Amino acid sequence: MFFYYCDLAWRSIRKTPMLSMLMVLAISIGIGITITTLNVYKTMSYNPAGDRSEVINSVQLWSQGLDTWDEFSSNMTYTDAMNLRNNNELSFKAATFRTGLAMQSDNPKIEPVLQSVRVTDRDFFKIFSVPFLYGSYWDVSVDERPAYQVVISQKLNLRFFEGKNSVGKTVFLDRKPYQIVGVIEDWNPQPKYYDPLNGAFNDAEEIFIPFSLTAQEEFDVWGNTSGWKFEPMLTYNDRLLSEKVWIQFWTELSNQEQKQSYLAWLTRYVEQQRTMGRFTDSAKTPSELVQISHVEKWLEDNNVVPKDTRILVGLSLLFLSVCLVNILGLLLTKFLKRAPEVGVRRAIGASRGQIFSQYMVEVSMIGFIGGVVGLLWAFGSLTALHAYFEVDQSLIGLDMSMWFITPLIAISTAVIAGIYPAWVVCRTKPSVYLKAQ
Repeated sequence: MFFYYCDLAWRSIRKTPMLSMLMVLAISIGIGITITTLNVYKTMSYNPAGDRSEVINSVQLWSQGLDTWDEFSSNMTYTDAMNLRNNNELSFKAATFRTGLAMQSDNPKIEPVLQSVRVTDRDFFKIFSVPFLYGSYWDVSVDERPAYQVVISQKLNLRFFEGKNSVGKTVFLDRKPYQIVGVIEDWNPQPKYYDPLNGAFNDAEEIFIPFSLTAQEEFDVWGNTSGWKFEPMLTYNDRLLSEKVWIQFWTELSNQEQKQSYLAWLTRYVEQQRTMGRFTDSAKTPSELVQISHVEKWLEDNNVVPKDTRILVGLSLLFLSVCLVNILGLLLTKFLKRAPEVGVRRAIGASRGQIFSQYMVEVSMIGFIGGVVGLLWAFGSLTALHAYFEVDQSLIGLDMSMWFITPLIAISTAVIAGIYPAWVVCRTKPSVYLKAQ
């Protein structure tokens, strides 16, 4: 019976091509706009940490003075980062910031490239589960005693070493030799949750060097630097000793007990620093000056999904509702034109349920076609966003789930719009049209 209804639905659509096309167009435009905003929202709100979201935690300290910022900074000072790095109670911890260096090899045929570089500790690779193709991260001793070692990406390994195992070989960063200890596989979490401050949807860095080299090499900071009071920056050492915040600090805490223990340690640390004239906001207790944020909270606090995006999703759903009302009117017109046919069918024995089912199949078919066209609208819209407004490349691809969700939304929309017109035509009295005939 279902296939019979499908045949009747297709015939009905062909009988009224203009009306059917208008309905398909209305559904497709509403679906296209809705799917575009939903796809962007879903991509931006994705949590790349997965099951480890509660385990991976960022540390924030309220080091600013009274009447300055009204919220925790996502960064911390170099002084605090070094003190937290020296805490041996933590199994895994990593200070990190972004810089940039020119990379070249001893092969004169390969031109040097300016690359974004992640300055960090070896535990960074463990905390964020970075996969390795060759080798591994540097030894734990390098986090204490600076060494010119580097981890590079598979892409750079292909460019400079033709994809061969380059562990043990040397590359030059700003003309200084670094020994390669590891090559990571393609790794580009979106959003870039370990540092959303420098572009949440920018590509991950492809070069990683030890944090212990910071003071020695005086790396520039390619990221946010904030300060709550005036401090002259005449030398790099002034930056290191200042109250300016520019470093993120991550740690791995497996359970709530570890979190509470670490919060207690941080509270004691703040109390100690207060005796040295730091953490001068007297309106807060030491326990209020520390915060630990798991990945989901961290992404929320850093506005990875802007409020504007949520508003756009709501507006797109409202637009889809308007399309639904228009479709309802078109269906009502279409079905009432066929009232004489329904009257005859009712007279020869068709039940109201059968008539209703037939029309539900028809509107479902219209919804499905509208959904397919809507997917094309969405793909075109996302491509246009990338081409004309320089939206990140990662946002233009339709999420795989949307290829299944879209037809369901389109069919559901069409069915909701078609319930009332189908119900009206099912109430047709056969006698009225039989007398007319």
